[in-house]
Amino acid sequence: MEEALRPVEKVPGTFLTPGAFHHIDLTVRNLAVSAAFYDRVMPLLGFRRTKDAPEGPIYAGAAVEVGLVEARTPAAHDRYAAGLHHLAFAAPSREAVDAAHARLVELGVEILDAPADYPKYAPGYYAAFFADPDGLKLEYVFTPAWPS
Repeated sequence: MEEALRPVEKVPGTFLTPGAFHHIDLTVRNLAVSAAFYDRVMPLLGFRRTKDAPEGPIYAGAAVEVGLVEARTPAAHDRYAAGLHHLAFAAPSREAVDAAHARLVELGVEILDAPADYPKYAPGYYAAFFADPDGLKLEYVFTPAWPS
């Protein structure tokens, strides 16, 4: 069993690691509006837009992809209903969190919580929270020792 959990090198220097996400798709009410939002925000978080899938755009990070898919119903996101509560993106430093927050403010993104320390989650946990056009809570977080 341990053999199956070892990282697999698919391309020289690129490993598929067990226990990691491959991709996540977010369902959005208006694909054009959300794509415009994520086109501005994802580069701040270390992602780039790659070739779109038939369902919508894909944003690639170092080890995970985030895709957008248009919703079948107009219902707004409720993070306290069953399903996704929020999505947290890893930041390389506290300064990166601060810089992304400043740029999000400039872009007029809805800020839920400005950068702050959250020691109740982990030592050195530092994060900012903001919302996408559908009200999905997004987080940009730096934790010095991860996983804790």
